[in-house]
Amino acid sequence: MAALYRANVRAARAFAVALTGDPDLAEDVVHDTFIRCASRRHALRDPAAFQTYLLRAVIHTVNSHHRRRRLERRHLARLAGEPPRIGSPEPGTDDRDALLAALRSLPVGQRTAVAARYLLDWSEAQIADALGCRVGTVKSQISRGLTRLRIAYAERRES
Repeated sequence: MAALYRANVRAARAFAVALTGDPDLAEDVVHDTFIRCASRRHALRDPAAFQTYLLRAVIHTVNSHHRRRRLERRHLARLAGEPPRIGSPEPGTDDRDALLAALRSLPVGQRTAVAARYLLDWSEAQIADALGCRVGTVKSQISRGLTRLRIAYAERRES
């Protein structure tokens, strides 16, 4: 089990950081997701596909986390009588923070597609399979995501 963890955790953690923008949250997501996936690895048709299985589960766990947090914020805002807040994260002080903040500003689908393509070096077909969509959709998500990422990153670097 330890060897399986060591072989897969680095890529999963980097991917989760790109999706969440928060290294601590990414660590928790990867750890919890690994435990769930490792306990079910006997059900995989191809044991060599464990990393892909783990990374798909990370995508779903992060999306669930974001959805849950969004609902919590809405609920708390309603209780407090505040209008819902819309805004982007605070700009960082260095390139890495600016890039992560720009990545966080992307919609979930674009952020996931860009991170999978450039951090995991997945093909469009692999991403489409993981996200349950068509290859054309993935290409569109990546293209739009990169365009928005360039703009958001430039704005954060200038401020």
